[in-house]
Amino acid sequence: MILLKGCLRVVRTRGGDLSGVDVLIEGNRITRIAASIEAPSGAEVIDASRLVVVPGLVNTHHHFYQTLTRNIPAVQDAKLFDWLVYLYEVWKGLDEEAVYWSSMLALAELAKTGCTLTTDHHYLYPRGFGADIPSLQFEAAAKIGLRFAPTRGSMSRSKKDGGLPPDSVVQDEDEILAHCEATIGKFHDPAEDAMRKVALAPCSPFSVSEKSMREAAELARRYGVRLHTHLAETKDEDDFCVKTLGRRPLKVMEDCGFVGPDVWYAHGIFFTDEELDLLARTGTGVAHCPSSNMRLGSGIARVREMIDRGVPVGLAVDGSASNDSSDMLGEARQALLLQRVRYGSSGITAQEVWSIATEGGARILGYERAGRVEEGWLADLALFNVMKMEYAGALSDPAAALIFSGYDHGAEHVIVNGRFVVRDRRLVGADEEEIRRNADKAARRLLEKAGIA
Repeated sequence: MILLKGCLRVVRTRGGDLSGVDVLIEGNRITRIAASIEAPSGAEVIDASRLVVVPGLVNTHHHFYQTLTRNIPAVQDAKLFDWLVYLYEVWKGLDEEAVYWSSMLALAELAKTGCTLTTDHHYLYPRGFGADIPSLQFEAAAKIGLRFAPTRGSMSRSKKDGGLPPDSVVQDEDEILAHCEATIGKFHDPAEDAMRKVALAPCSPFSVSEKSMREAAELARRYGVRLHTHLAETKDEDDFCVKTLGRRPLKVMEDCGFVGPDVWYAHGIFFTDEELDLLARTGTGVAHCPSSNMRLGSGIARVREMIDRGVPVGLAVDGSASNDSSDMLGEARQALLLQRVRYGSSGITAQEVWSIATEGGARILGYERAGRVEEGWLADLALFNVMKMEYAGALSDPAAALIFSGYDHGAEHVIVNGRFVVRDRRLVGADEEEIRRNADKAARRLLEKAGIA
């Protein structure tokens, strides 16, 4: 049991924030929120009088392996398709150590910035890879302690088929389907408090065939798992789909049965008004990736209009080679600022950003009892200390201060499933120096293989 005593502020996505209350955690649930709760026998009491308690942040799109190729000089100024073509020649050298330590690094960064639930979109399966990639990632997630709902990604269209990646990182579609089914059977837990879920994620409409998209959708629905892909990220993608497939990207998805409340897309920048209406009507979600979209100059997603239409929206850091960090609290700030660039100073509120970053993302990933600080909900919480210099003068609204102010986005404590994952700003289950050292070593080896170290 954990008792958070005298919380400076409790951020709630519904019903208004609370001040000065206690939060009692028993097992993996929040069981009571009230003033002056008497500590039960055996409970650990945490003084939360300097802390803002928020629902754990939820990351709805990432590429963990890209943590090893951040800030590569040759593509610091490239747009998406050029960026991909260059980096595929690096990523084709991924090995077991690279996948494991990049996953550890991404998960550690997410945890330390307040994330309690994340997905990952791993779609590169280099020929001759000696280990099961989902197994490596789930091992890393268990070590860090995050709730993990990754996708089994895939690519089947290589350069010889008019795609972007080299032949060595794509797979035969029958092989993809078989491994997707095996991954679901091995790892997917349908329980509402599951620490492990699986979704299926063909990479994009320019990376797989329509047949592969349809088969993924059919398989996912047979097993009750979710579907994910990149969509409407760039104008180049629009042009490719119209030229090669004869229609816009979302129409391709619709024809493949790849829409609905069990589907979410990454980015969604170039949807038309009619397409946004379709997303709202079908309950299809969008993972908003503000930093990545800015970094690659892709554009600004119409999140304000998505919210107003009722489109499910979550927040995401995207791959660390197009963001160069895995900072979830920082991403929330970017989401607020970027919508205001497009829509003006009232384009989105701090409260709406909190909702997208927590409950919105949890719903998209299939968790109905995560993303809120409420009695009976999962005990996934991030606690931030705002009694620091960078928040001085900002505490008339401590919850909004975390988004509007500050520059150190590290959480004081992070609790997942009722257990500490970050305590006193340090990981509980893993050695941070070991992660740094091994991730750097894996990154150097990857660049050396590509001849650009």
